[in-house]
Amino acid sequence: MNDDETAPEQLATLKGEHRALDEQIAALIAEGGADQLELARLKKRKLRLKDEIERLRDRSVPDIIA
Repeated sequence: MNDDETAPEQLATLKGEHRALDEQIAALIAEGGADQLELARLKKRKLRLKDEIERLRDRSVPDIIA
């Protein structure tokens, strides 16, 4: 992720990475004898990306005081 990217560009990049990890995890599981340590590492990375995506979304929505 570049510092020059805007929030929507960062969001799109992170979503793409998240989707790629999801596909990679699914492929490892489909193969059968997947390395459990590798799967755990990929799943943690996917969760970190999801958290970052949510932070970016939260920052893009203004706080509304009701």
